[in-house]
Amino acid sequence: MTRPIIRHLGLKPYAETFEAMRTFTQTRTTETPDEIWFLEHPPVFTQGQAGKPEHLLLPGDIPVLQSDRGGQVTYHGPGQSVVYFLIDLQRVGYGIRSLVTRLEDAIIATLAGYGIEAAARRDAPGVYVNGDKIASLGLRVRNARTYHGIAVNVKMDLEPFLRINPCGYQGLRMTQVSTLGGPSELNRVNADLERALLRSLGFEQ
Repeated sequence: MTRPIIRHLGLKPYAETFEAMRTFTQTRTTETPDEIWFLEHPPVFTQGQAGKPEHLLLPGDIPVLQSDRGGQVTYHGPGQSVVYFLIDLQRVGYGIRSLVTRLEDAIIATLAGYGIEAAARRDAPGVYVNGDKIASLGLRVRNARTYHGIAVNVKMDLEPFLRINPCGYQGLRMTQVSTLGGPSELNRVNADLERALLRSLGFEQ
């Protein structure tokens, strides 16, 4: 398979990125190369399509934006690795459930490289360490083309997660790579994650 275009975009506002993803997906053709975007967002809560307002407890001064991804409310902030997948599923030859599993497997493999034992849960997408959530996942598919993606907590302020029921789960605790003995440098985690993702998605054998 043709390797996707990888973009490292730095710190980008959520609303601007959301609009860029939608425009890319709406205007792409069968010839458009797939892309993977690595970035960070300034502090923001985002509500998924099925997001229930009761899961937003005390947002305070952090803005709340509506999104069209799957899932409930989550938080994005500096020090979190956000990766968006603009992939043509017909071209790669697998469905959304397989994509979700491949993304979770890549995160688990990356964490294993740091000596962190993580696992996925069939009933709640994302990646967990001893029951605490370290990575969130939410996708949207339109005409067999995906956008949105994953968020891996690396070295960030986790306090805003206490202002919500993360992903709709009351009392769900969040953790991060640096707290568990892994690296605190986002660039290092992104580089390791990029390699694992390309392998898991089938772009590199």
